This record gives sequence, structure tokens and C-alpha cells, in this order.
Amino acid sequence: MTTARNLIHPRDEIMSTMDRIYRYRMTTTSGGNLSIRDADGNIWISPARVDKGNLTRRDIICVRPDGSTDGPHPPSSELPFHQAIYEARSDIQAIVHAHPIALVAFSICHEVPNTRLFHQAHSVCGRTGFADYACPGSQQLGASIARSFAAGNDSCVLENHGVVVGGDCLAHAFQRFEAFEFAAKTLIKARQTGDIQFLSDDQLRQAADRSVDFETFVPDVTSAEECELRRQLCDFVRRGCRQRLLISTEGSFSARLSDTAFLITPTLQDRECLEVEDFVLVDGDRREAGKRASRAAAAHRAIYCAHPDVQSIVFAHPVNATAFSVTDAKLDVRMIPESYVFLRDVGRMAYGVQYGTDEEIASAVSARNPAALLQNDGVVVTGRSVLDTFDRLEVLESTAEAIINAQVVGPISPMSDDVIAQLVQEFGLDKA
Repeated sequence: MTTARNLIHPRDEIMSTMDRIYRYRMTTTSGGNLSIRDADGNIWISPARVDKGNLTRRDIICVRPDGSTDGPHPPSSELPFHQAIYEARSDIQAIVHAHPIALVAFSICHEVPNTRLFHQAHSVCGRTGFADYACPGSQQLGASIARSFAAGNDSCVLENHGVVVGGDCLAHAFQRFEAFEFAAKTLIKARQTGDIQFLSDDQLRQAADRSVDFETFVPDVTSAEECELRRQLCDFVRRGCRQRLLISTEGSFSARLSDTAFLITPTLQDRECLEVEDFVLVDGDRREAGKRASRAAAAHRAIYCAHPDVQSIVFAHPVNATAFSVTDAKLDVRMIPESYVFLRDVGRMAYGVQYGTDEEIASAVSARNPAALLQNDGVVVTGRSVLDTFDRLEVLESTAEAIINAQVVGPISPMSDDVIAQLVQEFGLDKA
């Protein structure tokens, strides 16, 4: 995490983070609580019995070290376990507690999701654990959770309750919380899809050790085309986060600017909060000075070099399509005309290819097959524009979800070869 000073007041940070959690349907009007411990030992915490979907900065409560409070409401009834975690872990400065659907499902089955589905979830979530049940708001619950955190866990499933996640700041805690719920959702979907494949220690190291070695340069001029592409990328990345096609710590989106240059998302920045100036210009083997390009930049470059018709690329982790990527199941999109016309046949690349910089990653996609599963790492989708790429990503995820849901309805019936041949002829797909 960054060591830069945080100049946002705890009231505002808690208010905006709770708004985001509620908007993502990761808690309910009455459920969940957030806190921040400041440098003076004060605990800023969301209030008890106040609508989580309509918090204001005035609603946030400050609990001083002497136990006195400042604010118009009582602090959350779960304050005791926040205090217990802070006492057990000096490195934790913020806590997220909520009842997101997938993690609650694991909590009522007394299981902890295995985050070895893909490297980013495993890295972001940190050590994960479990806390035995105790009555909400009780000192006993605080003691149970504190024991789990004292043992070194950073994300903790609460028996028949929900989840608690800690971080060195609230943004860090939120990222862990979001990635943990995403892993849980993906596991639930994957269990309906096929045999799940988890990553080995060597595979996790392979992902962690990859690096992008670009020299830096200062661009001479900024064209109107570049400004427009920056705006499009900013808008669609934000939309992707809000539609849960991307999460704050996952995915990369780029747009071609010339034969050798493209714009791409930065690394280690919250995807939903990106502004137009945050996107990084990459030209050949150089990147824009003062910015850090996505670690997938070399893979994007390889695809652009191999496919002059590709104008935009996204590497993403939408839950349902990612569920196929972590299993051995084929994602057959021959289900409805739109799916096949937009995506053609979706292939699968072996694990690790996505970290390459050469023709192997470029072979994952083509003009005829613009989307592919990346084993244990989501999907890659290409298009003729930023809009086209995003549209295909939406269609891919919608198709994957429909297939998973169809399995509880009845036997799945893909379109016949004759129907596919008619689509190819009517839409000129053989000329793509």
C-alpha cells in the first residue's frame, strides 16, 4: 500500500466507503459497520441503527480512548470487536464488517473460501481465518475475532454471521473485503460449473514475480484523439466496476492510439476512482514518465502488434466467466444468436500464458475469436473500439451466467450447426 498521507477526514472516508459497499449490494440497510483508528487513538465508526444507504458525515461517531463519544448517535453495537481487533493488531488501522451474500453463505456452512483461485485474490486478501460464533455486540464475540486476528489472519469469516476484514487504511480493508467476496462468489459459481483447479505455490510465485520493464519518456503533445480515448477508458472502467465486471484491484483496459502506442490502466490504483490523467501512455517499450502501467501492459502490446485490427483490449474477472476459467469446463457460447455473433468460439489459454510478452498471448485471440478464457485468471476480450470491447465483455459475462443458471432449469440445448452456419452467412462472420 502507498505510504502517502491520507488527507481525507475519517468521517468522509467511512461515509463514501459505506456508500460503495451498499451500492454494490454487499450489505443491507441495517447491516455492517466500518471503523478507522486515527493517530491519536480515536476510533471513528459508523453509527447504530442508521440507514446505511443514506449516511452523512455528521452520522459518523468518534470514540475517544477514554470511552467518551462525539456524534448524534450511539456507535455501532459491534464496537467491542473493533476495539478488540485494534488491541490485538497494532498494524491494523481500519476495519470492514458486513454481510455480503457469498461470504454469508460460507459462514453458515462454517467454511472459509480458498482464495487460491487466482493470484490477485490470494495476494490481496492476505491470510484468511474463521471465528467461532458469539452473540453480536458481545465481549465474547470480540474475543473470538481478536484471537483469529492475533493468529495473523487479515480476513475472517464469522460463524453464522458474515465477515470482518482489517487493513492498514480503510481503502486497503475495503479492497481485501471486495476481493474476498469476489473469491467466494466465484467459488460458488465454479462449484456448479466443473472441477475447480486451485493454484500451486509455484504458480502463485510465477504471478508474483512477473514484472514490466519499460523505459520512461515525456510525451511531446496530447492530441484530441488521446483525450477522447482517455475519457472513454475512464467512463467504461468506472461502469465496469459498478456493473461488477471489474473490481477495484483487478483487470486492465487499454485502447490503441497508433501502430505502436496505446493507453492503459495504471497498476496499484482503485479502478473505480481513476481519472483521465491516471491512464498511462505506452509507446513501444516506453511508458509515460511518473506513472506505473498495468503489469499486463506487455501482454496488451503483444496483442496489438499481432492484430492490427484490434483497437481495444480488456483483461477482466467477471464472476461467472471467471468461474469457467478456474474449472475444466468449456464455455460454449452457442446459446443465443447475440452470444455467437459477438464472441464466436471462446477458447482457453493455459495458466501463465497471460504473463507472457510474445506471440503466445497474442494467439489467445483473433478477429474471428475476440474472447478467451485465461486459466485461473479470468478472460481477455478484444474489440474494434472501447465500446465494442466493453459490449463483448458484457455479452460474455451474461452468457456465462445464463449457462450456469440454466443448469438448474433443465438440459442445456446449444444452437445447432445449421443455425450457426446461417448466422455465419447472414452476418458475414466468415469474412471477419
